[in-house]
Amino acid sequence: MPKPAKGPRLGGGPAHERLLLANLAVALFTHKSIQTTETKAKRLRPIAERLVTFAKRGDLHARRRVLSILRNQDATHVLFAEIAPLVADRPGGYTRITKIGNRKGDNAPMAVIELVLEPVAKKAAAKPAKKAAAKPAKAEAPAEVVEETVEAVVEETVEAPVEAVEEVVEAVETEAAEAAEGDAK
Repeated sequence: MPKPAKGPRLGGGPAHERLLLANLAVALFTHKSIQTTETKAKRLRPIAERLVTFAKRGDLHARRRVLSILRNQDATHVLFAEIAPLVADRPGGYTRITKIGNRKGDNAPMAVIELVLEPVAKKAAAKPAKKAAAKPAKAEAPAEVVEETVEAVVEETVEAPVEAVEEVVEAVETEAAEAAEGDAK
């Protein structure tokens, strides 16, 4: 849970800050991306992430807790119906903050905070396992065993494509023969 900041708050008192962040969260869930100051974006991130986590749970209690923070039924519905299914596989990091320079009027640093709705790319866990298994085998195996293994792999890689090509050629020949028989009738 986000720890409340000490010192000056956004916009004045703590109640005003809570309302301001709730309105920013409503805008974020409605529009999927909003432009605001860096400070507000950084303060909004943990609240938005927590609300998305509630939406992923999807039960009635979670919906009521989100509704008590957002106070907007339309944004809550969008969060539970549209956003939560898109981030169901994502373990966290539902928002992205991109700095976009300073505002023209008062030179305030601006940022875009947006929801990360792209599917999660699974990391290939097999590669490190292969490397870890291959290194001790090379160090412990005699040169003859390594050569036999290399020859076996080479034979498999060379013979497999040749067999596949032969199967395709046979299939094409049978189709051509059937087409010729059909034309003759």
